[in-house]
Amino acid sequence: MVQHLTNSHYTDDFRGNMADFDWISALMGGILIGLSATLLLAFNGRIAGISGMVNGAITFKSQEAWRWLFILGLIVGAAIYEYGLPTSPTPPSNFVPVLMIIGGFLVGFGTRMGNGCTSGHGVCGLGRFSMRSLIAVLSFMTTAFITVFIMRHVLVL
Repeated sequence: MVQHLTNSHYTDDFRGNMADFDWISALMGGILIGLSATLLLAFNGRIAGISGMVNGAITFKSQEAWRWLFILGLIVGAAIYEYGLPTSPTPPSNFVPVLMIIGGFLVGFGTRMGNGCTSGHGVCGLGRFSMRSLIAVLSFMTTAFITVFIMRHVLVL
């Protein structure tokens, strides 16, 4: 049995176990992500890599409107999920906004350096049995595990 975390830096709503895990929502989300990636590949011949889409959209390398529509769909879908439901499905957090912004820039730097992100490599690349994507996913997941361990058990942030 996993014990509840009682450190003061976690919110009261944080659950240290899987008792309340909503597997149906996770399954539906996974199906929708897979379906959208498959449809984009089937109808546009494009990989659903978000970092590549954003880069192509903001640098205006392409006049393809689908990039902006896909990004808009991500934002609208997240807003509906968070604010359109009767109760918020996301537990509140007390993360420091500055650290979240720094983390976001580091993730952006990593996706640029790795020539792709979790959606491009993890969802689409692994689905196409790409060895390059497998190495990328193993690299960023290992880095994520180490970072979480350091943040929660060494620095206790």
